Amino acid sequence: MSRTHSSPAPGSATAEAVDAAEAHSAHTYHPLPVVVASAEGAWMTDVEGRRYLDLLAGYSALNFGHANPRLTAAAKAQLDRVTLTSRAFHHDRFAAFCEELAALCGKDMVLPMNTGAEAVETAVKTARKWGYRVKGVPDGTARVVVAAGNFHGRTTTVVSFSTDEEARADYGPYTPGFDIVPYGDAEALQAALTDETVAVLLEPIQGEAGVLVPPAGYLRRVRELTAERNILFIADEIQSGLGRTGTTFACEHEKVVPDLYLLGKALGGGVVPVSAVVGDSDVLGVFRPGEHGSTFGGNPLACAVALEVIAMLRTGEYQARATELGTRLHNALAELVKADGPVRAVRGRGLWAGVDIDPAVGTGREISERLMARGVLVKDTHGSTIRIAPPLVISAEDLDWGIGELREALGRE
Repeated sequence: MSRTHSSPAPGSATAEAVDAAEAHSAHTYHPLPVVVASAEGAWMTDVEGRRYLDLLAGYSALNFGHANPRLTAAAKAQLDRVTLTSRAFHHDRFAAFCEELAALCGKDMVLPMNTGAEAVETAVKTARKWGYRVKGVPDGTARVVVAAGNFHGRTTTVVSFSTDEEARADYGPYTPGFDIVPYGDAEALQAALTDETVAVLLEPIQGEAGVLVPPAGYLRRVRELTAERNILFIADEIQSGLGRTGTTFACEHEKVVPDLYLLGKALGGGVVPVSAVVGDSDVLGVFRPGEHGSTFGGNPLACAVALEVIAMLRTGEYQARATELGTRLHNALAELVKADGPVRAVRGRGLWAGVDIDPAVGTGREISERLMARGVLVKDTHGSTIRIAPPLVISAEDLDWGIGELREALGRE
């Protein structure tokens, strides 16, 4: 199955598409020079007809694979009926979506949005409004504790509490009201809590930071501390949730239930952007008509696709696949971690891994380019780290092949 793809030849369809994109789009990304034309399952095909194994899955938006037949059928059926009403009117898919997503989360209410960043912004607004109306924090004083190394999106408020200068620089003045503590340090978090703290916002596993798993017991301690101080615990499960780690939510690994779940990415099945804030009525019930909303949030097409995603998750099949294949993935990656080997460390849970490459072997970008040439697509982050997060539908054989290609790429000078 091994193959080698060279860099785009001048004048090729790939080169022309890349050049056109560079000429007519703002340079906010530095994608690998591959131009995808079609995809199915865990495989993508470019404009030259070359096939690539997708080990990124759209940052977990494609948990159920490309062109999943159940999801595309749900989308096609809804396209023939109605796609948008705005929230000015009810539509016949909305109630079921809210009811079934709330049930999946064990909560009462759903506030639907579109993107992950919108869900995070909505959660911040929810926490502040709850703090003022329910907890009784003096107006204008509410504070939210977040973790260093976080990635919750790219809006102005969200980058205000980022510790990544590449994401944060030149966007001031920054939104106040956030306290940053080291990720995984429960004592530091406890010390940061005050009477004005209304929420702790965390990723159960930090994805962009390199798939960082916190110390055992950390999430339980966060839950204990927030409950003791009447503070909301907000879990950003936008990447870690919906099957990726082997459970529906990554918080389940520590038997923790947050006050608010933030969901996105895989909720739209890689078909449409769907996000949501899910919680109980004593928290989300603080909103009144006109105080928050989104024209496309909870639209009929989004609800139709998300309802099918929820139905697929209820079977437990995908969580089980992530557990089984995740063990296979981590066992294979562990073999690459040796005292004099090319891999310094491997982290992760389920079908999700961060792999720290010895800088002497290459940067994360260089390793990603080597893998692309071998027909495998991954994404680098923070220097010499690459992330692996294949669709949960990947076969064991394809997963083994992809990790074998990584092994070969790491052995090249």
